[in-house]
Amino acid sequence: MEMPADEFEQLVSEELDALPEDMLNGLDNVVFFVEDRPEDGSLDMLGVYEGFDLTERGNYDFAPLPDRIILFREPLLAICETEAELRDEVHITLVHEIAHFYGIDDDRLHELGWG
Repeated sequence: MEMPADEFEQLVSEELDALPEDMLNGLDNVVFFVEDRPEDGSLDMLGVYEGFDLTERGNYDFAPLPDRIILFREPLLAICETEAELRDEVHITLVHEIAHFYGIDDDRLHELGWG
């Protein structure tokens, strides 16, 4: 599937807005990004959470850099044939990476069906 970067970013924004408020309300010091591909150039990774999850955070004595959730446009487009499939995959990827922020690891996400 192909989609210009600006349309993809709009789709991600719409899917982020559609997530339940209680999932988003706890996000503190987190920013969302869209990049074309992971640094290694592969199409294997759909998204990534970079930061310290809530279970690892202490009281900050300084202003920490924000944690980052990055969705990778080209890998997501590569596994989808329709916009509906893309919306589903973006939704799943957002939930997956937000779960990492809350300290839920990949094993638990697989148990819950979000892995």
